Amino acid sequence: MGHLVAHKVRNSLSRFLSSEENISLLVSTKWQACTERGHLDSTTTESSDDLVPLRNVFVDCYERMDNELRTQAQTDCEFSGTTAVTLLIQGRNLVIANVGDSRAILASRKADGLSLHVEQLTVDFKPDLPGELERIKNCKGRVFALEDEPEVARLWLPHENRPGLAMARALGDFCLKEYGLSAIPHVCFRRIDEDDEFVVLATDGVWDVMSNEEVANVVKNTESKGMAAKKVVDAAVKKWKRNFTHVRMDDCAVVCHFLNQKHSISVCYSDMSQSSSRLMNSELLHQESTTNTVAPCLDRGI
Repeated sequence: MGHLVAHKVRNSLSRFLSSEENISLLVSTKWQACTERGHLDSTTTESSDDLVPLRNVFVDCYERMDNELRTQAQTDCEFSGTTAVTLLIQGRNLVIANVGDSRAILASRKADGLSLHVEQLTVDFKPDLPGELERIKNCKGRVFALEDEPEVARLWLPHENRPGLAMARALGDFCLKEYGLSAIPHVCFRRIDEDDEFVVLATDGVWDVMSNEEVANVVKNTESKGMAAKKVVDAAVKKWKRNFTHVRMDDCAVVCHFLNQKHSISVCYSDMSQSSSRLMNSELLHQESTTNTVAPCLDRGI
């Protein structure tokens, strides 16, 4: 069921963010404030006041998406949901927002011109993060790990040992919204400079088996940029098969956006039900105007 939720979010969230009203706000935003990386979360205001309206756009769009999932009749989202990470580019400015544990990284050239500096742009919203755990406990939700996977904290209903969600923020999963699960995204702003090479967005099926640096190096060493996302997915699948022979592989979705090559986007996802990976039509995942790009990446089944 989660893949149906992710499909709905993929098609709708970028449309919300790319509305005419929001694009107008993008163009009018005083981006001078975005000279350094800044974060605007539900509990912090670590950035210029000029960027707060833009942060609110992302919060509103994520909440609108969550509300649409709640009211739609086609898909039951009571125990199904999705993570989301969205990248918006306006000129030389990045805005990244996420819920759940899908992640975005930025790779930049080091001074030697050969190696990469890799920066994580998002927060992996696990239930045992201090701020998340406090909110969940205040809402009467429970967080604990199962005996056979003590490293994975999960979110549970107050009086039932279900559903055991391995994240503290998500779209959908309405059975837990009353008990601390949040759909409010973390929002990050960053100015693109000449050393920045590419951004990678991927679901936790990739990050569970590959480090930020490993993913960046796979992308860097791929000759055909259009194949970069598929190379990352293939590398993740190979690691899953080697390291977790008795565990079901998680689906992997990857978007690579090359910052210094106009319209250079590589997109791929794996379908573990068919044990295959495939390139996706990037038009399904991003919408472009002359100066703006919105690219979401979603976990297809949580």
